[in-house]
Amino acid sequence: MNSLILYIPLVILALAFVVFGGKLWRARTRHRAFVRLLDNADALEKVLHQARDRMQAMRKVVGRVAPDIGAEAQASLDAEPLVQQGLRNVLEHRLWIAKHAEQASVGELRQAAAALERSHAQIAGQLGQLERAGAELDEAARAVAEQEAREPAALRRTGD
Repeated sequence: MNSLILYIPLVILALAFVVFGGKLWRARTRHRAFVRLLDNADALEKVLHQARDRMQAMRKVVGRVAPDIGAEAQASLDAEPLVQQGLRNVLEHRLWIAKHAEQASVGELRQAAAALERSHAQIAGQLGQLERAGAELDEAARAVAEQEAREPAALRRTGD
């Protein structure tokens, strides 16, 4: 009987450790999901700003080439409303985070983070395409400028 009494505090201590450890594990899991959500919102916002900046830079290049060369590029640069919509979506996610993150389950936080990751991957892929198109357009503009430099002044196009 005396030996049983000695084990009771150890059993209670072990149970307390298990309960506390479980709560700590859940809190850390929730914290990691929340941090991932915030990081994904930041990453998406960053890539949207990069896309907008790259589109603005490409508009200058498109203006330097002949309309027939730059027509397709100009059409892709008219995606500014899509970038603005993406930024509005990030803002909506941030508002959701501010309102609901405290009460949201880990699963809901993970779902929101995954949605932001999917959007980021899609925009990043499109930004990559935009970068490649920009490089091709830069090369075409450079070739046009070199050709114009070799042409006699009388044959050069004017801005009329």
